[in-house]
Amino acid sequence: MIEYIKLFWENVPEGEPPVIFYEVDTDHERLVFRSIDIFADGRTCNIPDLYDGAIEITPIPTVEEFNTHVWGEEFHACLVEKAEFEAVWWNHTHEP
Repeated sequence: MIEYIKLFWENVPEGEPPVIFYEVDTDHERLVFRSIDIFADGRTCNIPDLYDGAIEITPIPTVEEFNTHVWGEEFHACLVEKAEFEAVWWNHTHEP
């Protein structure tokens, strides 16, 4: 099954994306198929392979884990529909 997550990163360090979309494979250890970084200036960056060049592959936490601050107080997340993910992926735009 595929799950689509929209992650919000508060007090993000300069140059990092305050919003990230993830396409998560829940049947295979919560690994990511694709992700999208949304920057404060409106730029988007599609990442077709999050693990390309990675030394360690880390599964993406659940929305519940993000929202109970297991990964830090600055993160919160929600599930989104596939259509929202695909619109951002193909249009390279995101309306907050």
